[in-house]
Amino acid sequence: MIDRKKTALVTGASSGMGKAIAKRLISDGYRVYVAARQVEKMDDLARMGATPLRMDISNDQEIKTAVEIILAETGGIDVLVNNAGFGLYGPVEEVGVDEARYQFEVNVFGPARLTQLLLPAMRMKGAGTIVNITSMGGKIYTLLGAWYHATKHALEGWSDSLRLELAPFGIRVVVVEPGLGAGPYAKVTQAVAKLTREAYGHRRGTDPSVVADVVSKAVRARKPRTRYAVGKYAKPMIMIRNWFGDRMFDRVIMSQMR
Repeated sequence: MIDRKKTALVTGASSGMGKAIAKRLISDGYRVYVAARQVEKMDDLARMGATPLRMDISNDQEIKTAVEIILAETGGIDVLVNNAGFGLYGPVEEVGVDEARYQFEVNVFGPARLTQLLLPAMRMKGAGTIVNITSMGGKIYTLLGAWYHATKHALEGWSDSLRLELAPFGIRVVVVEPGLGAGPYAKVTQAVAKLTREAYGHRRGTDPSVVADVVSKAVRARKPRTRYAVGKYAKPMIMIRNWFGDRMFDRVIMSQMR
């Protein structure tokens, strides 16, 4: 438990990691605001004491409205968890540029805009923690994931620069990296889809509570690490690329397609 009532905002809290992180922060004693497009899917969090807000992270007006509510009620937050995001997979040749732009709006520009609007109050307070949920996909790459990995690599670099910018103001930035058509690409697309189902289906993926525990640890730490690779395959996959290079990593990825 924390000594005084601090405030946290968690985006993408209607399911999965976002919901688990919100529950953990509530249990840690935070006053928690939760945001998602479908407010009704956060009713359970509301019953636990959270304040649900409608927010499409790609909609600037909804972001501004949510921030205005939070600032009016609290004066500013202590913890921001940028969790909202999704994965777009497909051949670069076949994925529409509008779809790719939307991927960047949700995974990069939306979190960046939300952060911009909340920073002045955090800076005035001289304290705060921003947790950006990227992915092991921000350090590695996979077949047909060009646009998704581009957004996660972008969020990693953005977070690193932001960490340096905000350090003089007492604001910490932490990255958490969770683990795991038709046309001429149909065969490989089907193979990737099958591999994804096998990796993440039937409870084989990382339990969201594992990520929630790491976020809780990071925001409570006096000196949190800049990065936390957590969950299934995250550390070994990142290590393979870092230590053995791109060619070996290419072979590892392609071997899964057979």
